Amino acid sequence: MKTSHAALRAVKAFHTAAWFSIEACMVYLLYAGFRGETGRRAAMAAAVVGGETLVFVVNGFRCPLTPLAQRLGDARGSVTDIYLPRWFAHNLLTIHVPLIVLAVALHRRNFRNLRAGQPRPGSRQ
Repeated sequence: MKTSHAALRAVKAFHTAAWFSIEACMVYLLYAGFRGETGRRAAMAAAVVGGETLVFVVNGFRCPLTPLAQRLGDARGSVTDIYLPRWFAHNLLTIHVPLIVLAVALHRRNFRNLRAGQPRPGSRQ
């Protein structure tokens, strides 16, 4: 039982680290979008967020680590309950979807402005 408990904690720690990395990319996308900076870094961050979203959708809107957590002894299969506040973990989808929509809208605006030759928001010209 000790081994599966340690393995479960490792899975949850890995999930938390991955989640923080993905969220850092999400924060950067929003930051860059508001600043009018749509470039290579934003594309890389978008690839990370988009990849995570695709994995989540393809997996039936469940974290692919959930079955592993269940096999390791977590009754609910939750990978977020130890390292994220419960209310936050249970509302990740509700919080995240509007942020993705906002980031897409901001970068779409930035691309349109770039094509039209308009200065980026906040720049002095």
